[in-house]
Amino acid sequence: MSSREWKNVKVGDVCESVSKTHRIIKDRMVLVNTSDILDGVVLNHELSETKGMPGQFKKSIMKGDILFSEIRPKNKRYAFIQFEPKDYICSTKLMVIRNKHNIDNSFLYYYLTSKEILDYLQVQAEGRSGTFPQITFSNISEMQIGLPPLFEQKAIVDTLSCLDDMIELNNRTNKVLEEMAQAIFKRWFVDFEFPNEDGKPYKSSGGEMVDSELGEIPKGWRVGTLGDIAVNSDSQRVPLSGQQRAKMEKKYPYYGAASLMDYVDDYLFDGIYLLLGEDGTVITDKGNPILQYVWGKFWVNNHAHILQGKIPFSTEYLYVLLKTTNINNIVTGAVQQKINQGNLNRITVLIPCESVLGTFNRSISKVFELYRSNLDQNKTVCTIRDTLLPKLISGQIRVPVEEVV
Repeated sequence: MSSREWKNVKVGDVCESVSKTHRIIKDRMVLVNTSDILDGVVLNHELSETKGMPGQFKKSIMKGDILFSEIRPKNKRYAFIQFEPKDYICSTKLMVIRNKHNIDNSFLYYYLTSKEILDYLQVQAEGRSGTFPQITFSNISEMQIGLPPLFEQKAIVDTLSCLDDMIELNNRTNKVLEEMAQAIFKRWFVDFEFPNEDGKPYKSSGGEMVDSELGEIPKGWRVGTLGDIAVNSDSQRVPLSGQQRAKMEKKYPYYGAASLMDYVDDYLFDGIYLLLGEDGTVITDKGNPILQYVWGKFWVNNHAHILQGKIPFSTEYLYVLLKTTNINNIVTGAVQQKINQGNLNRITVLIPCESVLGTFNRSISKVFELYRSNLDQNKTVCTIRDTLLPKLISGQIRVPVEEVV
């Protein structure tokens, strides 16, 4: 069958927006908002109290659904539900898009999240009057889609899924690498069981401890502040408006308080850095900062603190330290909460002796080298997938298949 013989239909003919109210019978459920999904994945899987929860959490979802934010399609706040979301409830700010018939769920997901479709929907969103660039399901339902037979849809999905599986494997590996780094850090700098001169755990082997304002610490260590161990480059930040960025070639990453926001045609920084959200709302439920470990050439707006380790401290040391540091007490501002540079620099930290610090830096440098390599590989695979996706979906490139009779 030629792609010219694919049936052209409206997207609304093969899927619908579902607004089924969830019947809440449990005290705790996973609440899924727009900030809890990104680029195909549900980020939040933690149970929350249903008593007193915001009224926006109403929608029921099921396996195979596509969650799609109505606000700013280019921000990629969408997810494909590939698990049984038995205890999940969705915000009314998310469209729940469900297959009707004659279309594979994954094929529909790939179509809706292709660059061409996201660009089109973003234009539609910006054309509407309102506080935010926003779409409705009618913008999606009126689009035309070329529909190959189901067996060919599945073949296309299998091709694209192979690339997504490579990305997911690297992401899982990086999660393990990060957990390894955190475990080593805790053992050495919280439990004080770093190797002594004989290679034995320091504290449990009778290593000498001294009193400090943080409690007992190894002899030769001291208490200091984050400003003693970190270099702050906030003065080099330059914000760019959406209009300015729209005119630029998409070449270098442009980071905001909590995530990659865009790409621009120039860069301010080149190297390995740690970005910490300046907005006081950009923290986890446990009070830890939202961090971005970034490298290469990039630009940052004025909503993220820009940090590097001050020699002999590595940027990776800062990352694992701050990842579990509670910063609730340095957030200021009643109306607009902020984490200012002065308060950030005054965070109390433990400063180990240089010999232990040097050994730790060497131990985790290989861990983070592999971490960066995996994410760099993901960028390459993403480029291949995003190049193939519109050509496969449109039939410009065909996947060899045998028609199932």
